[in-house]
Amino acid sequence: MQKKEQMAEIVRCGKDPSYFCINYARISHPLKGLIPFELYDFQKDALVDFKNHRFNVILKARQLGISTTVAAYVCWLMLFHRDKNVLVVATKLATATNLVKKIKAIHKNLPSWLKIASISIDNRTSFELTNGSQVKASSTSGDAGRSEALSLLVVDEAAFVDGMEELWAGLYPTLSTGGRCIALSTPNGVGNWFHKTYTEAEESKNNFHTIKLPWEVHPERDQNWFEKETKNMSRREIAQELECNFNASGETVVHGDDLTRILKNLSEPNRRTGFDRNYWIWEEPQEGKDYILVADVARGDGSDFSVAHIFDSETMTQVAEYQGKITPDMFAPLLYTMAKEYNSALLIAENNSLGIGVLSRLQDMEYDNLYYSMKSTHEYVDEVTAQAVGAVVGFTMSMKTRPLVIAKFEEFIRNKLININSRRLANEIKTFVWHNGRPQAMRSYNDDLVIAACIGCWVRETALTVNKRDVQYQKALLASITVSGKTLNTTIEGQQGYKPRSLQSNMYGTGQADYSWIIKG
Repeated sequence: MQKKEQMAEIVRCGKDPSYFCINYARISHPLKGLIPFELYDFQKDALVDFKNHRFNVILKARQLGISTTVAAYVCWLMLFHRDKNVLVVATKLATATNLVKKIKAIHKNLPSWLKIASISIDNRTSFELTNGSQVKASSTSGDAGRSEALSLLVVDEAAFVDGMEELWAGLYPTLSTGGRCIALSTPNGVGNWFHKTYTEAEESKNNFHTIKLPWEVHPERDQNWFEKETKNMSRREIAQELECNFNASGETVVHGDDLTRILKNLSEPNRRTGFDRNYWIWEEPQEGKDYILVADVARGDGSDFSVAHIFDSETMTQVAEYQGKITPDMFAPLLYTMAKEYNSALLIAENNSLGIGVLSRLQDMEYDNLYYSMKSTHEYVDEVTAQAVGAVVGFTMSMKTRPLVIAKFEEFIRNKLININSRRLANEIKTFVWHNGRPQAMRSYNDDLVIAACIGCWVRETALTVNKRDVQYQKALLASITVSGKTLNTTIEGQQGYKPRSLQSNMYGTGQADYSWIIKG
């Protein structure tokens, strides 16, 4: 090739990264050795996006050659532009270093006349060209280039980087002078930085451009290939490695397929009411129906919420929900009013430090259908029995009961025994994951609604079954005896004929505040 032709090719390569890759880039194939980099259409499109968009987030399947495409783009950027500072970050230094090696190999295998800038400094984790452009590999555990102005930040396997939120907060200022970013990864559940960045980009809530590359974008892969490839893979592995499915790819307590089904069946509430508009109602109380109300109490001034669900006790359909930052002293009358509206629903609340205060106030307000349980066995008992056997009011969440109620919730969802309407609850389910063998909310997320729903499923399976059995027993007993029509009225609690004060007059009568506004808004 004549020098004039070479100069024309250099100019053309400098303008078009795809032309540069197709005609001059060489890559290592595990079987064929060094081969030309013959780009597929989706790789060409990606290179165009890298050039045209400042921030790119790539949701990809495995083994599509996207990491190699990124490496070729970085090589092009460094070769044809002066003083470019590129940082490659991954959760492991070896992963970041491997990408730098690909960039270096592409440069080394270029024709000599195309090496308009040669390697001047060559280290294991970095190299620099004579035109001042350089690339470095870094793990996320160090300073990761926070003190440098970056031309391009590449985050490999971004969904698997712990503390990516903090890392991005530290690195973003280094891009303020026009720097770019390419974040690429297979999915790893929901709630992490990569998931949030990608989904927010889809909704145009940030500056990232989305690129989605599931397995079928590869022209040499068909359904036969997929079936053969997935024969020995789990559902989660398929979702993560091939399908780009966020919901099914993570270590969520609820299986990804069940989560997908829940998300499809959500509905908007018919009414949003209450003083803070956070009391959502899907179904008004129906005469003759039994309901359960499950509550979790928070302080009201922090990151946690006080929450409450109301379920139809027969179908476990979610009919109402509250989530808000309300103080415990106001939460008690709210729960009272909600429960009374829903046919004096069985009211269950955790009896922790804050919960016991709310429960005590509900007792003072003489709510007539509170949940009681035995201290030792956590078995449900009614209020009359509770006084005799020393049971405690409320549900006791402990190291023993927590895994039981969570397992019951997962069982209810898996067997389609609960009907969830709330997107607030569904969002918490998405970020309720296994961490070190323990189910919990992901960092910076809440699980108040989830835990309340877990308790609701447990109570439905245990307490209400006991209730039905006892009701049937009492009906049979009453049918076999003669009952006198005479009654003796007494104010002594626990005695036959005991007549407590009217609940309504106690709540709304003389000397008591009217809390009806709290749910009417």
